[in-house]
Amino acid sequence: MPSGNTKKRARSAREKTAPYGDDINLEEYEYSTSHPSDLESLDNISKQDRTLVREVGFDPSQKRVSGSFMQFDNESILADVLIQQEGLEVMPTDLALKKYEWLHDYLWNAVQVDTDKYTARSELENYSGYFIRATAGSRIEMPVQSCLLMKKNQSVQNVHNIIIAEEGSELHIITGCATPANVEKSLHLGISEFYVKKKARLTFTMVHRWSEKIDVRPRSATIVEENGTFISSYAILSPLKSIQTFPKVRLVGPGAKTDLYSVVYGSKSSKYDVGGLLSLEAPKSNGKVISRSIATDECEIIARGDLIGLSGETRGRLECDGLLVSNTAVIRAVPMLAARAEGSELSHEATVGKVGAEQLSYLMSRGLNEDEATSLIIRGFVKLKVPDLPPALQKSIDDAIKMSMEGGM
Repeated sequence: MPSGNTKKRARSAREKTAPYGDDINLEEYEYSTSHPSDLESLDNISKQDRTLVREVGFDPSQKRVSGSFMQFDNESILADVLIQQEGLEVMPTDLALKKYEWLHDYLWNAVQVDTDKYTARSELENYSGYFIRATAGSRIEMPVQSCLLMKKNQSVQNVHNIIIAEEGSELHIITGCATPANVEKSLHLGISEFYVKKKARLTFTMVHRWSEKIDVRPRSATIVEENGTFISSYAILSPLKSIQTFPKVRLVGPGAKTDLYSVVYGSKSSKYDVGGLLSLEAPKSNGKVISRSIATDECEIIARGDLIGLSGETRGRLECDGLLVSNTAVIRAVPMLAARAEGSELSHEATVGKVGAEQLSYLMSRGLNEDEATSLIIRGFVKLKVPDLPPALQKSIDDAIKMSMEGGM
């Protein structure tokens, strides 16, 4: 179990305000004290829930996956590995911590428990979540899918996920987070810790679909070892109250690589504060942060990127493209570069602008009206094409984004 020092550090940070994003009064929410129960089968979920989970890339039929994890609030949990898949583990985090004593060395190692009030409270309250591991040398060709649903009002979904790709393994994960439209004033606290071992490859794709009164505070971090590769793709395509996320990736082994891709479709009066930090700590490590933001209605989007070069022969790249579709929406690009070692090459490019008149005129000359032309431009802008992904995984991403866009526009 967590050491007394971990609990002490968490208690010391109970009131520690996060440097970014709107502050939230955590006392306004109810924390679950019940014990999770098993969800026996995906056949038991309702038709409405099936529709919702499909919109964030989760396939209840499990036809094109190697394993599944589903969680409703903090209670009903299903963890399933298809029988024919070897080298893969999927189970609730609390069970994994009981099964493996060594796993406690990973808990709160990538993410620091005293980062802010959200990490602190996550540790001090009951939490659930998933543990996913590919054992050394395993090539898990079909993706693992997971889905976290919030259905209770004025409650907190508190999850702590640990993902490990052991040496020489390959693992693909598609995860979705969602709430029905009628859920009000709830909070998602999501701690995710990723460990990519020597020569391993991990791709992680997340699609969010929240309701308009939900606050979301994910805290995630990744450690990539020698010649390991971590590729993260993130899409949020629905309105919400606020989200603040700033995932951190440490490239600690020579030749380590990471790419962080994100797409934000902002709408209504939502506030999105998103970004990513790359810490290039080993020679010949390299990475990039690429974000695309579309702002409509009265939303506010802050896109942050931070590159820190701590070793020579390292390269980092920031790219931020913003598209304004409203005179009352705001996009802010905040690039930060810090080269602290000779031979570290860091660069950035940021563009924010409105839908081009020439693009609209061209499409309208082809028979589209202005709304249709604008919609077509937006749909092209939010495509999330990730290099070197298996075709089946890219199709899953495309399908999830398409369904989410159709539900939200």
